[in-house]
Formats: sequence, C-alpha cells, structure tokens
Amino acid sequence: MLIIDDSNFFVKCITDILIDAGYEVIHASKGEDGLRLVKEEKPDLVLLDIVMPDMDGFEVCRILRETESNNLMPIIILTSQDNQEDKLIGLELGADDYITKPFNNRELLSRVKNTLRRIDRNRGANPLTGLPGNLEIQAEINSRIVKKVPFSVIYVDLDNFKAFNDVYGFAKGDIAIKLTADILSDEIRYNGNKDDFIGHIGGDDFIVVTNCEKAYKICKGVICQFDRRIKEIYEDEDVKRGYIFTFDRFGEFIKYPIMTISLAIVSNETQRFEDHIQIAEIAAEVKKKVKSFSGSNFAKDDSN
Repeated sequence: MLIIDDSNFFVKCITDILIDAGYEVIHASKGEDGLRLVKEEKPDLVLLDIVMPDMDGFEVCRILRETESNNLMPIIILTSQDNQEDKLIGLELGADDYITKPFNNRELLSRVKNTLRRIDRNRGANPLTGLPGNLEIQAEINSRIVKKVPFSVIYVDLDNFKAFNDVYGFAKGDIAIKLTADILSDEIRYNGNKDDFIGHIGGDDFIVVTNCEKAYKICKGVICQFDRRIKEIYEDEDVKRGYIFTFDRFGEFIKYPIMTISLAIVSNETQRFEDHIQIAEIAAEVKKKVKSFSGSNFAKDDSN
C-alpha cells in the first residue's frame, strides 16, 4: 500500500491499521515523491490525500490515470472535510473510492479490501464483454467439483464468425460478441438460477455453469434468441440472400451461411471429474459434433 499524505498523524494511524491487517506500507509526503514511488514500487493500492504542499491529490490522480499501466491500480482519495464536491471531483478523475477523515479502523479496512477485491475481478474480466475470464472460469468449475454438487457446463461457440469478421470487419465482429454475451445474460436472468455463472473464454467462446435441470432450457432459449437477433447486425441483402460471400486468395468465390450458435453440455450427473481440464476436453469433442450439424444446435455428452 502506498500512502501519499503530508500529515504525519494520519499517516501513522493508517500505517498502524494496515500493518496490523497484514499489509506492507510505504509513504510519500509529497505528490512528486508519490508519483516516483508508483513507478518504482508498483503498489497494489494508493491512499491519496487531497491537500498537499506541492500538488494536490486531484492532480496526482489525474497524472496517474493518464498512464495506461496505472488504469487498474486502485486509488482511494482521503479528505479531511465531508465535502461532496471533493468526492465527486476525485471520482470523476478516476479514483475508485474515498474516505473522509477522521475514520475508524473498520471503515478503512473494509474500503481497502472491497476495492482490492473489485479491481482483482476487473483484471480477470474480458475487456470486451466485462464477463469473468479464464481464471475465474477455472475457479468456478473447480469449486463446484470440490463441493460435489450436480452441475452442467455449457460451452458456447459461434459458427461462421471468422467469415463474418473478414467481410464486415472487426468492429462488427465485436458487436456480434457483445450481442452473444447479452443473450447469455438475458437467458440466465429469465430461465437460470441466481448462482449460475457466465464466463468469456475469449473470442467467440463462452461458458455457462448451471444446474443439470436448467441446461436444456437455457440452450433452447439461447438458440431462439440468437437466431432471431443475430440477423440485426447483417445487411438486409445478406439476410435475404441467406449467406455472405468473399473471395479466397486464389480469387475463388466462397459463400458462408448467416452465423449460428453451437452449445455443448457436459454434466457430472453420471461421471466424476477431477478438474476443469477434463471437462474442457470432453466439451471440445461434443462441440465438434454439434458444429457438424447445420444451423444452431446443442448436444449433451452421453459418455458414462
């Protein structure tokens, strides 16, 4: 933790609280020194006072957020006054939270822990969809395996996505990815459970973890929504034609159907898994089978 504050009293109070909680603490009494320590030490979190002798905390926050490598470094603003304007300015400049002096030990530690937890989730999230990425996906599946509760994993993949990307461009491809994420989220909201999980593996690959009873209904709902809504991002003439076309490097005319969606279900109802890797391997085989069908489809692993 890096504290940037010129008040020795508050620095000692904060340092004692954080050290007792198991954190390592470094300190700068001036904005310039704080900026230097950020570069040298790469702190996990910055506690930044507003009023300082050389430059105020707002300016320090602004400079830190101008550097891309600091975008995910959590910053908590410290202010001596219960001033709403100061809080708003700090948040607008990119601070993650604020603490009004004086504060109690519990408030400080709660805000520090919550901010670190939130930033860790953001670091693991897919930047395009905001959904949890591979580390959280693996942790979620492994957690359910350890708990020995029945569950189903649905692997989701788009068909003909690369061709769409080639013809329409990456910006439109991103829209297709976001649309898929929205459809999955909507379907879980309507037909899933509160503890269901949606993750974004990367590209056009997603994952849903649900209970065994809901897997089929979710897959049917996703297909229904996807087949209807995906046409909205195509040009009307392509939708009417039923395919898009491009030319390969030899000048040969190639046509590709409108995008569809394939879903592969793997369940622990009749088999036991040791980790997420086993599930991924089985899902890859099921997905290969589903993608061999025409149109949007889903299938479940039937191995024992």
